[in-house]
Amino acid sequence: MKQKKKRAIDIQFITACISTSLVLLLLGTVVMVVLTAGRLSDHVRENLELSLLLNDDARTEEVNRIVSYVEAQHYAKEVRYISKEEILADQTTSMGLDPTEFLGYNPYTASIEVKLKADYANTDSITPIKNRLMRYTQIREISYPSELMDNVNENIQKISALLLALALALSFISFALISNTIKLTIYSQRFLLHTMKLVGASWSFIRRPFLLRNLAIGIASGVLANALIGGGVYMLLKHEPQLTHLFTMQTLSIVGGSVMVFGMLITLLCAYASINRFLRMKAGDLYYI
Repeated sequence: MKQKKKRAIDIQFITACISTSLVLLLLGTVVMVVLTAGRLSDHVRENLELSLLLNDDARTEEVNRIVSYVEAQHYAKEVRYISKEEILADQTTSMGLDPTEFLGYNPYTASIEVKLKADYANTDSITPIKNRLMRYTQIREISYPSELMDNVNENIQKISALLLALALALSFISFALISNTIKLTIYSQRFLLHTMKLVGASWSFIRRPFLLRNLAIGIASGVLANALIGGGVYMLLKHEPQLTHLFTMQTLSIVGGSVMVFGMLITLLCAYASINRFLRMKAGDLYYI
């Protein structure tokens, strides 16, 4: 009988760990998506370029002065000068013919390509930047994908709001599922709780082993969920190495910590509430629930 009881308890523990870890896996995935979505949106916005088209008579010293000025500004993430010859070589390679052969001159314009930091990649921020840069007479024109930039920012706001709503909804669902799992575990031991209460054990004494057990379930479930998330990220990066910049150590640490803390807190709180509920009940009421 003792062996059967031990096996039943072990199976119950394993079942609770598996069900809780699956819920934590879902929660951790949502947290990962929310964090990586923010980094992905920054990456997209920081790859939108501001093009400073230069006059044909712009001298090297003047171009270097403009490049140095832009590099020193807080809004610039990356600054790159592209000469007419470089553009001609790239276009000749891509088209398979040299435009100078039938035009007689290089039709392209040298430019300074500026990648802005994510916070400045919007029309409101670019307008004063453009006005300041146009003071340089060597700059003929400043172009940037304004419509694309506005669309990107608008879509990012919509996606962020959707992900936030999804995260809140799944957090509530996760709480409910884990709570039900813990309640079922405590429910199967309700008569043991009443027996311990009858022999004079204090409520804190009765709660202690159950709280420790459920804390162990929370820790084991968190470790298992983090292992599954880590394995998923590893497989994803193995097939898509260009996504490495999205999954930083900071992101993985936040996700892993969130899963562990949520797992331990929810199992402890649900166990505490369920035990107190059964301890308040009379013996006759235990048969009708």
